[in-house]
Amino acid sequence: MGGPRKQFRAIDGVPLLFHTLRALRRCKDVDSLVVAMPEDHGVSGLSDDLGVHAVIVGGATRQDSVARAMKVLPPAADVILVHDAVRPFVEARQVSAVIAAARESGAAALAVPATDTMRYGCGGYFTTAVSRDGLYHMQTPQGFRRQILEGAIAAAESAATDEVALVQRLGHRVTVVPGSRNNVKITTGEDWEWATIHWPSSGT
Repeated sequence: MGGPRKQFRAIDGVPLLFHTLRALRRCKDVDSLVVAMPEDHGVSGLSDDLGVHAVIVGGATRQDSVARAMKVLPPAADVILVHDAVRPFVEARQVSAVIAAARESGAAALAVPATDTMRYGCGGYFTTAVSRDGLYHMQTPQGFRRQILEGAIAAAESAATDEVALVQRLGHRVTVVPGSRNNVKITTGEDWEWATIHWPSSGT
């Protein structure tokens, strides 16, 4: 998007990160929150205002940050959720559904079926069409039994775009939990415009 980091940009006068944390807090099944922050950025009020258990400095990669965060979680945390800081529209019922599915099967994630026609492209031209049957757009939170996620991160020999990929490398099946197209990851300028238009007038 350019400019300030998107998770610290304000919607309705509040940093996007705060909105996301409040969305997670609305889920009665979430007990502890840990935030992985860039080393060169701090935000006051995280622990006091939002009930965050700990704020840590993130790592060089996504999985490094997750590994560091897991080290400071309470020992009793048996299911771990990983959620993008820029997905503030997630609903409490969706979070609870991921937790329940992960507790039952060991691993689960929100996703929505692909509905658009899919094609590869090369050199500015379309090439082969890809069947969208069985294709999903991945979302977060992604949830795992603690032992499974710890093992997947420890065994990782290369980076992955999400934790589902790491867990699948070890042969674990991951349960699909129906997500929502409103659970947008705010990444581009168009996403930001959509978020500001759709943000509840009453705030969070």
